[in-house]
Amino acid sequence: MGTMSRLRIFSETGTTPLLDTMDPVTITEELAMRGVRFERWPSRRIPADAGQEEVLAAFAAEVDRLKAEKGYRSVDVIRMQPDHPDRHMLRGKFLSEHRHAEDEVRFFVEGEGLFTLHLNDRVYAVLCTEGDLISVPAGTPHWFDMGPAPFFTAIRLFTNPDGWIAQFTGDAIADRFPRHEPIAA
Repeated sequence: MGTMSRLRIFSETGTTPLLDTMDPVTITEELAMRGVRFERWPSRRIPADAGQEEVLAAFAAEVDRLKAEKGYRSVDVIRMQPDHPDRHMLRGKFLSEHRHAEDEVRFFVEGEGLFTLHLNDRVYAVLCTEGDLISVPAGTPHWFDMGPAPFFTAIRLFTNPDGWIAQFTGDAIADRFPRHEPIAA
């Protein structure tokens, strides 16, 4: 197991965390109070060259449960490596505050990424690592940082993949909060 999940809660005007925890129960409870689903799924080793079908097969029971419960109709796998030729462009695409018309659901098979949610007057920085599922509710202002040398494999669930469009808020708030600097080497 690499790094641990982490939740830091800030005032939207401050830079000192009001809460900084790596306890999965506290993370789950804090986010649940705001309508954000956070779960830990069992880790399963997948080969480095595993394709989409192999990754999905490894987590079929969990994915099928979520699809049945929430009505997600499609699922895919996204994989980012530190040497991806478009890593800087792809990182930049999600660094500004935006929202979506449907839930943004990600399960981290391996690696890590930082989801930051802007809820009322608070900012919730959620470092998702291997084994974490996060579901950001539709309409929630947030941003995502995969870091300067992105490394993750994530399963994405959609109600309508054609509807996954970022609606940028135009707020520069994301620029005031910590970016993702991976702990893992």
